[in-house]
Amino acid sequence: MSKVTSILLSGVGGQGAVLISKILTNGFVGAGYDVKQSENHGMSQRGGCVTTQVRFGDKVYGPLFGKGQADIMIALERMEAVRCADMLKPDAVVIVNDYRQDSSLTASGLAEYPEGCVEAMQENFNTVVLNAEEIATSLGNIRCANVVLLGAACAACKELNQSGIDWESVIAATVPPKHKELNIQAFRAGMAAAAQ
Repeated sequence: MSKVTSILLSGVGGQGAVLISKILTNGFVGAGYDVKQSENHGMSQRGGCVTTQVRFGDKVYGPLFGKGQADIMIALERMEAVRCADMLKPDAVVIVNDYRQDSSLTASGLAEYPEGCVEAMQENFNTVVLNAEEIATSLGNIRCANVVLLGAACAACKELNQSGIDWESVIAATVPPKHKELNIQAFRAGMAAAAQ
């Protein structure tokens, strides 16, 4: 049976989880892998949670995986990392954006934002933590924080950094041409941050 790698992306609507999943999918397809991708938007347009799943390998039979099956998680927001932690394998690699973006429930005061999210992930998983919004802002556009996190994941996860995929070329082919250079810079900055 061939190895299938399962990647979970989790965030709040508008953070760009779907773009990361498209870049990953385009890269894996271009490299000849069998790839399946799914999206769950929830109330994403109102600041609700968004998750996407990407699976790749020699043969992938379905786009969805269940609890305890994710090899990699890219969490675009720290509370979303904890919310989806039950989806991870014990040896999963987790990239956590140390950034708070209130969901519709916490913003409205119907729920409290939990403390200690990053620490909880570090205690239980192989976790890389960075503030992608801060890095993206230093590059001139906070909206490329998602690609900063993708760069960090490609540096930290052997399944991504040893895939032989030229991720910068994939990014350039996936994002609008006017945002190509910014996103390549964001990818490089994320790789550098994860390597520290």
